Amino acid sequence: MELMTRIDIPASEWKMETGAKVLLVGSCFADEVGQRFVRGGFEAMVNPFGTLYNPASIAVNLLRALSEKEVELPRSSIIPSVGASISTWGTPVDRCGARRLTGVGHTVFEDAEGRWHSWLHHSSFSSTDVATVVERINSTTHRVADFLRGADVLIVTLGTAIIYRLKETGMLVANCHKQPDSLFVRERLNAYDIVDQWQMLLQLLESVNPNLKVIFTVSPIRHKRDGYHVNQISKGILLQAVDEIVNGQLPNSKCGYFPSYEIMMDELRDYRFYADDMIHPSTQAVEYIWQRFQDTYFDNKTKDVVAKATKEWRQSQHRIIIN
Repeated sequence: MELMTRIDIPASEWKMETGAKVLLVGSCFADEVGQRFVRGGFEAMVNPFGTLYNPASIAVNLLRALSEKEVELPRSSIIPSVGASISTWGTPVDRCGARRLTGVGHTVFEDAEGRWHSWLHHSSFSSTDVATVVERINSTTHRVADFLRGADVLIVTLGTAIIYRLKETGMLVANCHKQPDSLFVRERLNAYDIVDQWQMLLQLLESVNPNLKVIFTVSPIRHKRDGYHVNQISKGILLQAVDEIVNGQLPNSKCGYFPSYEIMMDELRDYRFYADDMIHPSTQAVEYIWQRFQDTYFDNKTKDVVAKATKEWRQSQHRIIIN
């Protein structure tokens, strides 16, 4: 008797070897899977730009890394006085005039509390010192470029087709850093725009690293903020785009799709497979998806090595408490 709908996933024609270099980028689900690569003994770089949810922001960061495009310090870190013109700097966020949002037209900006952030990166790059933020961004750019040139696999986890742009400049924003909604324009990507951007990126990746294999997946985590109806439309756009990318790929590219989203929606549809927030997959669900991934991309030898390495990692986490 079958008590669940099982997703049929054909085994990949190629297999990952133990110790392969794997770059994972995308949503927080990429963090979950990435940590399992690390524990399994792979040379994995996990979300070096921080969590990124939409395909445009992921593509922009990878393109910047491949071109090793550095971020420059803003022309000034001096906050304009209350009476000064702010056309160069952007929109005030404090009506009292005590502090203003500066650097809106740049990649990095200062918020009302005096912290500097990057519109393209996670808050882990943020600091009260602008030079620190710029150094973190640029060093990450070069590290990712170096890693990609010798990487075996790139895993891209897409979370949403919803993007945000700065009203003032039209700049794509990967992270709003809790800034006022009035600063942004909300848009929904269509599948064809995603395909066009990623086909260009895949061509560049092919020229930089002809041996690189790319695995796309759609995150099973729902985006509650957008509303569940919009979330479903968004996921559908991502699924359509990835299908176009994988099936319309360039002759020499090596792209594939792993159905994380479908596994969660069909095989693990019961709420016992969700965390307490009823949004994120539980640890058990992630482990199950990870096992299905191994069945697809690992041979038995690699599975055994990964299991041993993971067991050793777990044992290392146990600490002896001495009174």
